[in-house]
Amino acid sequence: MKERIEELKRSFTEKLPSLTDKESLEAVRIAYLGKKGYIAELMKGLRDVSDKKTAGQLINDLKNEIEGALGARDEELASAAIEAQIRSAKKYNPTLIPERELGSYHPITLATREVEAVFERMGFTIENYAEIVGDYECFEALNIPKHHPARDMQDTYYLDNGQLLKTHTSAAQNSIMKKYGAPLRAIFPGRCFRNESTDACHENTFFQMEGMMIDENISISNLIYFMKTMLSEVFNRDVKVRLRPGFFPFVEPGFELDINCEICGGDGCPSCKNSGWLELCPCGMIHPAVLREGGIDTEKYTGFAFGLGLTRLAMMKYGVKDIRDFNSGSLKSLSQFKSI
Repeated sequence: MKERIEELKRSFTEKLPSLTDKESLEAVRIAYLGKKGYIAELMKGLRDVSDKKTAGQLINDLKNEIEGALGARDEELASAAIEAQIRSAKKYNPTLIPERELGSYHPITLATREVEAVFERMGFTIENYAEIVGDYECFEALNIPKHHPARDMQDTYYLDNGQLLKTHTSAAQNSIMKKYGAPLRAIFPGRCFRNESTDACHENTFFQMEGMMIDENISISNLIYFMKTMLSEVFNRDVKVRLRPGFFPFVEPGFELDINCEICGGDGCPSCKNSGWLELCPCGMIHPAVLREGGIDTEKYTGFAFGLGLTRLAMMKYGVKDIRDFNSGSLKSLSQFKSI
């Protein structure tokens, strides 16, 4: 076993300098770290080794070394690509365009990119998914059959062909599970729609970010760790949160993760319905029925899922008191983000 580990280490070290693009980098990552790769073969071979603890540590060290080297190489390639674009760009001539006021990124875009960067550093894949889906993806695959009372909380807009505007980013869960299988780490941000009344903290069009982690021995502790890590990095400090029971048919147990209102400091205001807390992230352990529907072996794997409210996160991060300002199109409100 030790000789095989050293052999793989040497072969990877020899291959690393030849990885000059994203495609070759991904091919090597799959070859060594994929679920049918060399590391997976070594783990299977542990059953035939007498000193499993030592061999397991060596395998883990090799895995960490490969992951670190591939990550560093990926950053080098990204930097080189930017430098190449700069060198090949035409010289800028300010006399060719009239002076004008520059625009800015939308605050929700800024919050989304920041959260994506945090989860990407923690090994999550970023996926996109359609805004128009079928009843199966949005409800039935998530353990919400027709006529289930849980549908009453998610009234949406239906099209003549039977499709609908998705009410939550959870609609992508089944597709992502079938695409990657397990183990899995993925986030998928997107726009959602609900036919409901609006107020300072509710909108009929809003943004969420779904996240899933599926592997062996996953628990609520993993969920809390990833959420607190993300929030502390986004706000650049520890953020006060609370976890309370919540019912969602696609998780069991289910929770509501609330954040202490950043607008009023927890004293109570219209943004938090005078409670001092703002519901930010419905979450929980993925229901076995949902895992099975996605083709996941529930005897071997467990997982957590969360639906992070990106619009509400942007409210808290940038001190926006009324969620409706984000969709208002008001340049007076949005122009303040030009300097961010």
